[in-house]
Amino acid sequence: MSEPPKPDEKSYILDAHKAVLEQQPSEESPEGRSGTIQDTEQLFVDKKQRTTGLGFASFNYINSILGSGVIGIPFALHQAGFGFGFLLLGFMALVTDYSLILMVRSAHISGSFSYQGLMEAAYGQPGFYLLTFLQFTYPFIAMVSYNVVVGDTVTKVLIRIFDLRPWSLLARRDFVVLLATVFVTVPLCLLKDMARLAKASLLSLFFVVFILFAITVRLFTFSSVVPTTNNAWQLYNWGVIPAIGIMAFAFMCHHNVFLLYGSIEQADQESWERVTHYSVFASFVVACFFGLTGYATFTGYVQGDLLENYCRDDDLMNMARVAFSASILLTYPIECMVTRAVVDQVVNITNATMRHYGVTLIIISVTYFLSVTTDCLALVLELNGVLSAVPLAFILPAASYLKLEEGALLSRKKLPALGLALFGSVVAALGAFMIFRHFSSVERCAHGRVMEYCLPSFANVTHAI
Repeated sequence: MSEPPKPDEKSYILDAHKAVLEQQPSEESPEGRSGTIQDTEQLFVDKKQRTTGLGFASFNYINSILGSGVIGIPFALHQAGFGFGFLLLGFMALVTDYSLILMVRSAHISGSFSYQGLMEAAYGQPGFYLLTFLQFTYPFIAMVSYNVVVGDTVTKVLIRIFDLRPWSLLARRDFVVLLATVFVTVPLCLLKDMARLAKASLLSLFFVVFILFAITVRLFTFSSVVPTTNNAWQLYNWGVIPAIGIMAFAFMCHHNVFLLYGSIEQADQESWERVTHYSVFASFVVACFFGLTGYATFTGYVQGDLLENYCRDDDLMNMARVAFSASILLTYPIECMVTRAVVDQVVNITNATMRHYGVTLIIISVTYFLSVTTDCLALVLELNGVLSAVPLAFILPAASYLKLEEGALLSRKKLPALGLALFGSVVAALGAFMIFRHFSSVERCAHGRVMEYCLPSFANVTHAI
């Protein structure tokens, strides 16, 4: 009879993790709040979660990937250079695809089908707290970016509808964001049942398709009006690291991985890899269309918020602005709930009502004041991409797999994961250094300044659909 296998470091880690889970209080118990914080995806899962086939799962997957970051892709191409930017976009899609597959592979090894459980199984409490911090940072900065978008887009629509002058109150982006905060985001964020709101956010995919249609129309009807810029189609530019940050933010969906995995009928590693390949490729195609269409229209004039490039009297693009703002306002409360759930575990407030309303209002207030200090969406996307999205999407999935998978660090099956971890670490370090070094000196946007091709000298140009 063969001897039982000897325990190794991995078995000790996994056994300890399972023991911790068994000892944790249930959610119904009074002690439950001090246990492991809920994953992002668990906040919106019904008790009896429905499962779907691969087709509908792919739809949800694509919707999870595509978000506000997609309108920053043309600016990312400008930063990295048009030719190299597209190569970089393809590379980011490939590494995103690999990291998403790696997360579920690690979950099968550890038996923990949650992001925080995965990090706790691999690195114990330090890994758990690191992920908790990043799960707070990513949606928090995302909320700031949503406010920036609402201020940029809704302000222009109001100016167009009411023929406002620059000094009018409704023409001030800080006041417009305040109105949206008080009358839209605060009431939605104070809701305790977010399940229906999360499902309603699926409309954002329709909005993205409409915006893509609008900017495609404008490529053929407006690009001839925009003046040419020098070296507009250069193959390479020096803004590669900021471009990676924007692209990482655009492809970021890793906090929803296990919700998506759990929604697939008879989910296994093979079906997950298949749906991941389809979904990431479809998202890559949409990102390419946004990048190509937006950049071809404005070349050197392209801004971090693509919708900022279009004139205020362009009614088709005003409709696109309204659609995008609606998508943002539906997504904001979901991110707020994730941020609130993290704070709720750290701040020990016994009064549930005070905890719910107080924490929510503080989070919304801080994001508002931060959002009105900048009108550059590109800067916010770069910060969130480098500081949060890159670690969440590349570093941590690779690091957890390297820890949980058996074999030497330089073994053939671990080398791709090691490369992914090193790539993410270099991008995060260089990106943070570059952003903070040039924080106040780099001009990334021109909000509030009428673009020269929109001046009265171009009044003979019409914007017919």
